[in-house]
Amino acid sequence: MRPHLIPSVLLTALLALPATAQTVTFPMLEGEKADGARVQLPDPKATGFTVVGLAYSQQASPMLEEWAEPAFLRLVAKHGLFAGTYEADVWFIPMFVGGNKVAYEPSMKRFRKSADPEVADHVLFYQGEIEPFEQALGLGSKDIPYFFVLDREGRVVHRTEGAYSLEKLDAIEEVLME
Repeated sequence: MRPHLIPSVLLTALLALPATAQTVTFPMLEGEKADGARVQLPDPKATGFTVVGLAYSQQASPMLEEWAEPAFLRLVAKHGLFAGTYEADVWFIPMFVGGNKVAYEPSMKRFRKSADPEVADHVLFYQGEIEPFEQALGLGSKDIPYFFVLDREGRVVHRTEGAYSLEKLDAIEEVLME
């Protein structure tokens, strides 16, 4: 084989890899809603997309809260030009991991007393290990929230991270409209 053909052969081989080789599946997460109901994600009975927002530190929690109102209004309450064109389950998930596990019960009690019932129905408290999520989803910094759009099979089809911005919310909505 001629040396100048090697790069094109390698490129052709890489392009021929199946798309599933790069697919990330969201790890199983079981959490608790304010009413005590247990929810498993990805939901095996999902009929559409699922939007998941995760925060696993005190530094990231305020940023997750910044996302809550605009994302709730757009994706759940359906305020927006295209909001009626898609269906999505939306979850905001404070994760109590490591040393933060002790804050689970007091945080849940405070939340139950103060949360708007409509919003509370989309908040899922998780207590457990973070490693499966760090490994599978490539969570780099605990100081920011992460948002994932999952398809019916629990595959991650979109990801964004960090502080809320209208551009990031628009990008999530674009995926939901596909």
